[in-house]
Amino acid sequence: MAQKLYVGGLSYSTSEDSLREYFSQAGAVQSATIITDKMSGRSKGFGFVEMGSEDEAQKAIEMFNGKDFEGRNLTVNEARPMEDRPKRTGGFGGPRGGDRGGFGRRDRF
Repeated sequence: MAQKLYVGGLSYSTSEDSLREYFSQAGAVQSATIITDKMSGRSKGFGFVEMGSEDEAQKAIEMFNGKDFEGRNLTVNEARPMEDRPKRTGGFGGPRGGDRGGFGRRDRF
């Protein structure tokens, strides 16, 4: 069964191909994904690598956690399931970003 690993501390220039190649030293890599910002498309500096087995995943953690890759020290550990986050309201506490009203009371003029 494949095992998903969290990989943090990636250089912003790291490609999914170079990440896959690096982790293949520990065993079969099923997938390598770098998380990017939706607006800019720039890497967020972390990603996920899915190894072919739990043994290969454990070997990758031992081999790469705290080690230098492309000038940065990696953090490698088992990926945790994504937690449910509260629904975003848009700011100011309201569902539409808050109703801030007008520019003062009109009856004072």
